[in-house]
Amino acid sequence: MANVLSETKHQQVLALGRLGWTLRRIQEELGVRRETAGRYLRAAGIPVREPGRWGHGDPPKAAIEVSTDSAPVIRPGRSPRSSAAEPHREFIEASVLLGRDSMAIWQDLVDDHGFVHGYASVRRFVSRLRATPAITEAHPVITTAPGEEAQVDYGTGPMVRPSPGAPYKRTRLFVLTLGYSRKAVRLLTFESSSQVWAQLHEESFRRLGGSTRTVVLDNLREGVLTPDVHDPGLNPVYRDMLGHYGVIALPCRVRHPNRKGKVESAVAAGQRKLAGLRFESLADAQAYLDRWEERWADTRIHGTTKSQVSAMFDLERPHLLALPVEPFRYYRHGRRRVHIDGYVEVERAYYAPPPGHIGRELAVQWDDLVVRILDPNNHQLLREHLRQKPGGRRMQTGDEPKRTAPAVEALLRRAAGVGPKVAELCRAAFERERESAVRRIQGVLTLARKYGAVVTNDACAAALELGICEYCFVRRYLERQRPHDAVLKQIDPLIRNQ
Repeated sequence: MANVLSETKHQQVLALGRLGWTLRRIQEELGVRRETAGRYLRAAGIPVREPGRWGHGDPPKAAIEVSTDSAPVIRPGRSPRSSAAEPHREFIEASVLLGRDSMAIWQDLVDDHGFVHGYASVRRFVSRLRATPAITEAHPVITTAPGEEAQVDYGTGPMVRPSPGAPYKRTRLFVLTLGYSRKAVRLLTFESSSQVWAQLHEESFRRLGGSTRTVVLDNLREGVLTPDVHDPGLNPVYRDMLGHYGVIALPCRVRHPNRKGKVESAVAAGQRKLAGLRFESLADAQAYLDRWEERWADTRIHGTTKSQVSAMFDLERPHLLALPVEPFRYYRHGRRRVHIDGYVEVERAYYAPPPGHIGRELAVQWDDLVVRILDPNNHQLLREHLRQKPGGRRMQTGDEPKRTAPAVEALLRRAAGVGPKVAELCRAAFERERESAVRRIQGVLTLARKYGAVVTNDACAAALELGICEYCFVRRYLERQRPHDAVLKQIDPLIRNQ
């Protein structure tokens, strides 16, 4: 039998096919066989690209800007053997103990201490202070087309006060790096959730002025709910936010540990820059990071491309996707089982899916305006309702049941087995309010199990005598254990006002 892909994997194959990826490359990225991917692409009318040299960029260009270092200059009045960084030894030693690298130390000396000498002076000085030189590990270089790919990840941020006078709290460092130009956006946050994760992507897209076609991420829970080698399940909020911007998420597979090495390098550089620093507010920390990003990170000569990052980004910017006019509308999500009354519950209000779903578990999305009920298998929208106040109900015209559901009939038969007055009260409530009374009938049966059939039957008889066919009257009657007439007169107005 032919392979059948999940809806998420199906959309990923179509999106990569529209980008012109070859079948071999789609197989390597998604783990989907070339024959299966080709069958889905042909069924959708998307031309299948044969293997070739698409995606291989031009040879690296020569550097188009000056490097951050400068030629050695003999300063008058200073011995050629002495280091220009010697007057700042105390600051440099303290920074080295905090784990900061020589580039970050030199940049702070230039910005905050009036240092006018080159980076090489600080690098040589720091290398003499360190016991062992840093050893770097080589990673494969993945070449991508302009505007094609971004990589995202979290790192560790500095200590920041959440509010004046509050204790310092560790922040998280979010980094999005473009695969072609290595342009990075670094943002700080205190908390992380699926919505915060998606909002950080949106803020990064706005800062870049556009979005890429794909985003590569690892299997952290904000983006991937169910990690899997072949078919990971994406977080619905994250998936729909990316879809709003025309982006496809590509979670890293287990066999590709170095798939997002570009963003990991950017995370490491940001962590070294922020190591040991403390800020009084998140705005101060972000301003410090933005200043470093603009002055140093964007103007550096990248070791792989041999070009300045900002110059490469100027070439990549026209290839980014245009941002939509409206921002993404965030929602909460979950799964709800359809009750025998034909409704699902969302924050103490009730909403009806189409007929025929009683007992099934459906996907539900809601925000401050609407509630959307979806098929959990293909995410097809079944019904959309306006939000209701707690206790309110919403059913689309035409969805009213044509006959009493068998489960409701069984519920009424159970009420008849408790006692005649219980059956009479439940039947009267159902005939007056139909399916809206089912949950209250269940409540009466629960009271019968708690207080006994005889006492509950007497309570229902008292309710019928007063003309109050309400579950809450029966519950209060049983809680007060047969109150006298004076108490009944006090309870009656309370019931009628509800």
